[in-house]
Amino acid sequence: MAANRLTQRDDVSVTLINPRPTFVERIRLHQVVGGSHDAVVDYRDVLAEGIALVVDTVTRIDAAGRRVTLASGGAVGYDYLIYAVGSGSADPHVPGAAEFAHPLADLEEARQLRQIVDAAPATAPMTVVGAGPTGIETAAELAEAGRTVTLVCGDVLGPYLHPRGRRSVAERLAALRVTVIEGPGAKVTAVTSDAVELADGRRLPSTVTIWTAGFGVPDLAARSGLSTDALGRLLTDETLTSVDDVRIVAAGDSAAPSDLPFRMSCQAAEPLGGHAADTVLNRIAGEQPAPLAVGFVGQCISLGRRTGIFQVARRNDSAMGLHLDGRPAAKLKELICRGTVKQLASEASKPGSFKWAWAKDDKRQSVLEARRSEALTTR
Repeated sequence: MAANRLTQRDDVSVTLINPRPTFVERIRLHQVVGGSHDAVVDYRDVLAEGIALVVDTVTRIDAAGRRVTLASGGAVGYDYLIYAVGSGSADPHVPGAAEFAHPLADLEEARQLRQIVDAAPATAPMTVVGAGPTGIETAAELAEAGRTVTLVCGDVLGPYLHPRGRRSVAERLAALRVTVIEGPGAKVTAVTSDAVELADGRRLPSTVTIWTAGFGVPDLAARSGLSTDALGRLLTDETLTSVDDVRIVAAGDSAAPSDLPFRMSCQAAEPLGGHAADTVLNRIAGEQPAPLAVGFVGQCISLGRRTGIFQVARRNDSAMGLHLDGRPAAKLKELICRGTVKQLASEASKPGSFKWAWAKDDKRQSVLEARRSEALTTR
């Protein structure tokens, strides 16, 4: 989104550096595991003409020299850098999890997991750890395919969801014969090659264990000497400009504006990408960039290929008592998945056309002001 939007100016040359030659629909990775989608889109379908695509990985940002070092050994210079490295699997910090549990945060992990699932016996017990959207969707996808699935939630199923929405998800998972384990004793304490051990002493047989509990971000910013939050996201102001360097702007999962980051999601990624580009274009034009104007509308979760849930939310991303479920929600989820790619393609063909301010969170500034006041009184 950011790269496409920057092409509004004819005197700007844009280079997009990405480790893969194709765009990955991360919101479909659970479908890769289930075998219903490949989650890949050709960059020719979503990237504006004239943008240079460099298939490589950045290993270091040299802010003083305004250039990035590539894993291949080369380097790319810049006048402005948009830092949008996304997120990936979090370090589980649970004994055995790194060795025996399979993450599901990028395309390669999803493809590998697909092979592992296909190779497992039809009756093999499978355990999904983590009951956020990725965990719920993966468990439902596998169960719908006839697999024996246990979903280990930790404290609660779908922590984002309103209790009414949570009940709807629980009912659908029960219909798919997914065993849902939640509550104080449902924390995973160890993973072995054939089991998952819980805090309450239970040992769950598990031929395939899938780890979806949490996300982490690449440490590129920290390794490059830039200021980050506790998770490693690049710290920025409300215009998405790095607190260290006005030539570096951040967007997506790896950005922490005002140390108050948004939920990791495509719902935040495209507006943040658009705003990052606008900030750069404002600076090039000698204008003052505007502060963020981003809000949420809800959370959409597929429950297999036939049903789903859309949890309605306030603009500040807190769940409301309203939700849509069943077949209509599944159709809405598919429409949203296709819509994210369509929005990229639309911005590629008509840069500057993407709009998002209609969903602005009007309470964000009051939250920031309250935090500033609290910081002043505690000094």
